[in-house]
Amino acid sequence: MTLKRHMPSPSRVDDDVLLDAARDCVLARGVRRTTLTDVARGAGVSRMTLYRRFPDVRSLLGALMTREFGALLARTNGSADGSHARARLVAGAVAGARAIVADPLMRSVLDRDGELVLPYVVQRLGSTQHIAEQFLLAQLLAGHEDGSVRAGDPAVQARALLLVVQSFVLSHGPATTDIDPAALFGELAHLLDASLRPEPT
Repeated sequence: MTLKRHMPSPSRVDDDVLLDAARDCVLARGVRRTTLTDVARGAGVSRMTLYRRFPDVRSLLGALMTREFGALLARTNGSADGSHARARLVAGAVAGARAIVADPLMRSVLDRDGELVLPYVVQRLGSTQHIAEQFLLAQLLAGHEDGSVRAGDPAVQARALLLVVQSFVLSHGPATTDIDPAALFGELAHLLDASLRPEPT
């Protein structure tokens, strides 16, 4: 008598199992060559189980990016230290940018399928960008309270800072072909600090 191998019930499969399999596929094949069939096989689930959670590759990869980079930003921003909010903002923003450009998943996306991030530059902001912006906004509000950040609309300031920091992330590869990465991140820290420092009274 042959025993059938039963796939896990959809209700019993944690999303992290599916996202871990998706991450493995992206690292091995790149985004464009990753299929739901490959991910389902890697997760040890049926294709229908995966389809019930993520109807297409785009939704699956969106959830993967949000999980990976959201957790990464939370770790780096949580460890940001400083005597005032401006110092914490600068330290957290630079640490987050450093961590993202060094992350294997981000490197795989930018090196193999860089055009796929273009919509998040010219069309809309993604979940990861909003997570980063919320950290910036919280530190800006704290900086207005403790006097370490110049006056201004915090929402506008946060969006402007996000655009600056993400340019250092997305262009890191070509920008560091002839420039020391550490020196470039040092300049980012200087730019952020100088732009936020209160005007002398």
